Amino acid sequence: MSGGTAGDRVTRVDLHVKVLDDYVVERAKAAGLDALVYAPHFEHIDTVRERAARHSDDDLLVVPAREYFTGTWADRKHVLAVDPDYPVPDFLPLDVTMAELEDQHTAVLAPHPEFLTLSMDETDIETYADRIDAVEVYNPKHWPWDNERAREIARESGLPTFISSYAHFRRTVGEAWVELERPVADADDLVDALRDGVGRRMFRCKGLTHTLKCRAEFAHLGWENSWDKFERVVLSGLEPTNPNNPRYPDRFADLNSY
Repeated sequence: MSGGTAGDRVTRVDLHVKVLDDYVVERAKAAGLDALVYAPHFEHIDTVRERAARHSDDDLLVVPAREYFTGTWADRKHVLAVDPDYPVPDFLPLDVTMAELEDQHTAVLAPHPEFLTLSMDETDIETYADRIDAVEVYNPKHWPWDNERAREIARESGLPTFISSYAHFRRTVGEAWVELERPVADADDLVDALRDGVGRRMFRCKGLTHTLKCRAEFAHLGWENSWDKFERVVLSGLEPTNPNNPRYPDRFADLNSY
């Protein structure tokens, strides 16, 4: 990987994407990225790891991650964990999820704070500031006022910041990225860089094409929370990340918030 060689000073990484295939890999490489953090919705971490490993090569590192859905449907809080050590399901209370991550060698990120009903708020971030490694201050689903509020929250928290493409569409991959002032050769290196709060610069695309991609990404939320949710909950049976799934310890089933 170009960001992982000893002579390089920086690593360019898109810290949150939902999609991964050969086209995504080629798009990321064309954008000059060294790494992607791949965190699809409702996929068991073992599945995520297998896909990430299959699409990594000498030019692009794909790091597995989980964006946990915590709390009830009416009070959802998303938490992004980069390369967690062991499986943790969705739909647990926020405090339980954060406790499960406490002793893992993972970087814990606060994606899209106070965005709609999907996010940790300022109080949550303050409560868990000792375990959160960075707060997101831009992604293409945000509107300008969402970015402004995210920056305010980050300033109040005093935590490092990050941006990402938060790509649900393949063509959005690489629209926003972080340049870390440290070479990254593998997932452990990336986790350590984020946990250490290494220096970073943040970049994003601009212009009409980028704006159109942003609006398409926002519109995608409607599909996610209508037909996609109906298909997942009603037609497809038990999600791979549901606490009642037999792939998780029994102790999680009693904590299911849904």
